[in-house]
Amino acid sequence: MENKLKTGTTTLGLVCKDCVVLASEHRATMGTLIAHKNTQKIFKIDEHLALTTAGLVGDAQLLARWLVAEAELFNLKRNQEISVKAAATLMANILSGRRYFPYWVQLLIGGLDPDGGHVYSLDAAGGAIPDDYITTGSGSPYVYGVLEDHFEENMSPAEGVDLAIRSVHTAMKRDAASGNGIDVVLIEKKGYQSQPKDKIDQRIKKMGLKP
Repeated sequence: MENKLKTGTTTLGLVCKDCVVLASEHRATMGTLIAHKNTQKIFKIDEHLALTTAGLVGDAQLLARWLVAEAELFNLKRNQEISVKAAATLMANILSGRRYFPYWVQLLIGGLDPDGGHVYSLDAAGGAIPDDYITTGSGSPYVYGVLEDHFEENMSPAEGVDLAIRSVHTAMKRDAASGNGIDVVLIEKKGYQSQPKDKIDQRIKKMGLKP
């Protein structure tokens, strides 16, 4: 059973100046089998909020739908958007409530609210930890190597997007469970923006990143 539950992924979240950048690759694996080559790992929760997922696809999709519903209910009841901290706390409570058969996931929640940009790492036991940059999944050691060397506070949105692409691209070169393309999402005051594939490819070429 343990071997069947092993999964591979690379996701990350960065806090930049007046924005948050989230990124992932596309590959889903079952052991050594590449099960899917175009897997969604970044989920839009609201215009100011997103979730990245690593782990079992079914658990991840269920939790993404759950958080979307809770964010909509919060907005309807209070006539305001849920804060990033509140969304992270809510998801942590959901995760910690399933003790004996935990959700097999590692999540990132990132977004922008009146207090600024935030990213939170959430584990299967319900821990929620904020940081300036976080990465999850089997490719995370390679991503942390890039981020520790290149991350700076108050990076511009363009610098944040470039660093996210560089980080995931590096992980894909060494982690066999990560690959098949990159997704990048930028969350600014004007809302949730998914970066087009052709623009990502142009940035890869401009930075001179090798396949």
